[in-house]
This record gives sequence, C-alpha cells and structure tokens, in this order.
Amino acid sequence: MKIFDLKGKVAIVTGGNGGIGLGMAKGLAEAGAKIAIAAQNEVKARKAIAEIEKLGSEAAFFPVDIGKEDDCRKMIAAVAAKFGRIDILVNCSGIAIRKRPETYTDAEWHQVMNINLTGTFACCQAVYPEMKKVGGGKIINIGSLMSVFGGPMSLPYAASKGAVVQITKSLAVAWAKDNIQVNVILPGWFDTELTVAARQQMEGLDEKVHTRTPAGRWGRPDEFAGLAVFLASEASSYVTGSAVTIDGGYSVAG
Repeated sequence: MKIFDLKGKVAIVTGGNGGIGLGMAKGLAEAGAKIAIAAQNEVKARKAIAEIEKLGSEAAFFPVDIGKEDDCRKMIAAVAAKFGRIDILVNCSGIAIRKRPETYTDAEWHQVMNINLTGTFACCQAVYPEMKKVGGGKIINIGSLMSVFGGPMSLPYAASKGAVVQITKSLAVAWAKDNIQVNVILPGWFDTELTVAARQQMEGLDEKVHTRTPAGRWGRPDEFAGLAVFLASEASSYVTGSAVTIDGGYSVAG
C-alpha cells in the first residue's frame, strides 16, 4: 500500500546495529527508506549494514555516544550532510544496570539517565529543524513496560523510560503544527543481548515470561518491523503522542 511506502525517506536508528534497533531498521529498509545506523560498536554496525543492503536499501554508519548531547547533535548534522534530509528518527539506544535501589552509585544513575533519557531528548531536539525543512517527520522513541510497571532491580531504567513517555507526549503536542508525529513504543520481553543478561541476573525470569505472556514465548526483534513502518509512514499521520505496547499480551494478562 502506498501509505506505507518509505521510498525517498531517510531514517536514523540509534542503536540500530543489533537487537530491537536492527529489527526496526530492517523493516524501514524493506519499506524503501535509506538507513543511518547511529551507534558505538562499528563492527556490529558494519554487519547490520550488510544485512540492510541485502534488502536493497542504502545504509551508512555514524559513530555516536548517545550519552553525550554534543555527540548527538554532531551525528544528526552528519546524517543530514550525507543524505540531504532526515525524515525519521528512531531513538533505540539504551542501557540497563540491574541492582537493588540502595546499591546504585551516582555514576551508574547518571549513566543510565544520560543514555536513555538525555540522549533521546538531545537527538529529538537536534533533528527538529531538519524535519521542519522537509515539511514534517516521524520520531519513534523506545520506552519499556517498566515505564508503567515497577521492578526491584531496575530503578534508574524505569525512571528514564517513564520520562521518555512523558517527553514523547510533550514533543507530540509542541511539534504537531510542524507535521511531526512523535510516538513511543513500550516493548515487553524480547530475546536480545540485553535480556540474555537479565535472565542471568533475575532468577526465574524465563519461566515467568513464558507463563505470564499469553503468546507463550519471548518476542523476536524482527517483530518490530511492521510497527516501525506504520509509525514512520503516512499510515500514522493522525497518530501522535501515543504509547504503543508490543508484548505478546504480557501487560494485560491476569
């Protein structure tokens, strides 16, 4: 369908060199978008670019430390310089440090907040004038079920992701007049490198996910592709400020 066509569009995916970010990047590429992979690990990024190019789309790597605002701004400028425009921004970079709340250091708190929250805002702020130049755009932020649930081992992560939901709403209202739609995805439990560590640190997590999730399994990163295309395309032109859950039914199960 034409309303899902992304040909001629340029998409930045932070953290697009693996996991959920790569799943979304590949979906956007299949719909016709050119992809800018913004990440730190160049080896992983080159592998991701090779996968994207097999889908027939152009892709390029842009090194960035999302935890540093100036780095975010330089990355956005570099993408605009290379491709001539920016239509889509997916803020997928993120980290989690799992510990009891009373044991976090100041440095750990700020590391999580800088990458998950401040970096997301810095990228949004930097991309705004680029999207305004081309008559609009799409911003897709990544929250978490921890945006609404509590967890004994994820206080800074939950706080940062809850705040991502709120900045999404504020940006959606502020930039609606500029034809920029801003939405946030709340993933449940997906099988990624990050959740491999979670299963090692949280006893019984794998069993809990299988038992509570109506789908009866962990999600796959490729299952983000369709949602990414929807939120990045004209199909979602009247959808903004929304928090979209993708969790196999985990959050609604009794």
